[in-house]
Amino acid sequence: MLDSTESGKGSEYVQLIIPNETEIPEEEDEAANTNLESPRNEKKWTLKRWIKVIVWSFITILVLFVFVKWGVPFLAEKCLYPLLEWEATAFGPVVLSLVLVASLALLPVILLPSSPSMWLAGMIFGYGLGFVIIMVGMTIGMVLPYFIGLLFRDRIHQWLKRWPERADMIRLAGEGTWFHQFKVVAVFRISPFPYTIFNYVIVVTSMRFWPYLCGSVAAMVPEALIYIYMGRLMRTLADVKYKNRQLTTVEIIYNAASCVGAIITIVAFTVYAKRFINALKKAEANGKSPAPTH
Repeated sequence: MLDSTESGKGSEYVQLIIPNETEIPEEEDEAANTNLESPRNEKKWTLKRWIKVIVWSFITILVLFVFVKWGVPFLAEKCLYPLLEWEATAFGPVVLSLVLVASLALLPVILLPSSPSMWLAGMIFGYGLGFVIIMVGMTIGMVLPYFIGLLFRDRIHQWLKRWPERADMIRLAGEGTWFHQFKVVAVFRISPFPYTIFNYVIVVTSMRFWPYLCGSVAAMVPEALIYIYMGRLMRTLADVKYKNRQLTTVEIIYNAASCVGAIITIVAFTVYAKRFINALKKAEANGKSPAPTH
């Protein structure tokens, strides 16, 4: 009787334990189902990303076509030729170069883009003197906001609190070694992040002046060349339309190849910059400084 009683208790004990043990495989099954669903989610995410890339590429091509077809002729007729004629009669080359340098230096200070001045420098002075004018003017236009921002550092810090995510990302941009800061500044210069705002907000970080300056200048070199090319192309198209100039085969091939190269360069820089900024965001979410990416 005792054995049977003990065996009965043992069977009851076994029955009490079995349900608890059977719950574990159910959790494992749920985890397995989640693991099975994750590749499907990744495939869906990849498909959505490709659809987004295709849609934005189509929109970009459409906008470029409309701009080249109707925008460039309109700008040439209403703005380009009147501006060039006014420039040729009102200023000499020296005075005009100083005016362009001043505009490139002062427009970023008041948070205005300096693209028209870079186009004009390319149209009038070309790749040689135009490049020098752009580099000198833009360098001054990045140094001035940096030192002005230091005077209002506390106010800028309070202003950034309205956007905590961007503030944390910018804070991480100022961390790390000299080369890391140099790289971050160069990437931000070629990213969609507004560079006129970046010139001011970077002062709230631990960013040092020399990596800021060197990174900015390094990123400006391809940007200046692209803007000079765009200015020269706009002037060439205007000459063809309004001065009945005939392009040679070599000029057509050169302009077409340069246009494709410029578009590829812009897209490549933008993609790389977005990846780097996403790495900064992930590092901010993980609460650590980002590792250098290659």
